[in-house]
Amino acid sequence: MYRCLLAAVAAVVVAAPAAAQSQRNFPATALRGALVVTNPPEITLNGEPARLGAGARIKGQDNLLKLSGTLVGQRLLVHYTIDSQGLLRDVWILTADEAAKRPWPETTAEALSWAFDPVAQVWVKP
Repeated sequence: MYRCLLAAVAAVVVAAPAAAQSQRNFPATALRGALVVTNPPEITLNGEPARLGAGARIKGQDNLLKLSGTLVGQRLLVHYTIDSQGLLRDVWILTADEAAKRPWPETTAEALSWAFDPVAQVWVKP
């Protein structure tokens, strides 16, 4: 029984660093922007006032959920999705590698006119 437990713990310890370095897949509806949490749920997005929706999820560079209150005042480069009411739904704080992937649309109009490769996670301008 202890050998099984030891094997399970060893598997988790070995797999955890590999999982932390895996590529995150963003939806084709994700836009890029600069986000500053001012007074949760109030934020600024690309310098304009915006709001986090009810149940909005902010994922850090480690892909773990972050509370908006812990991010107050920080300027963050993010990918985000917007719900049907115009509120931010999902937010991903970008790693340096993710931020280096360019181009990435910053407006819905750009996203509609560009082509997205979901496997490579890259956008191509026409």
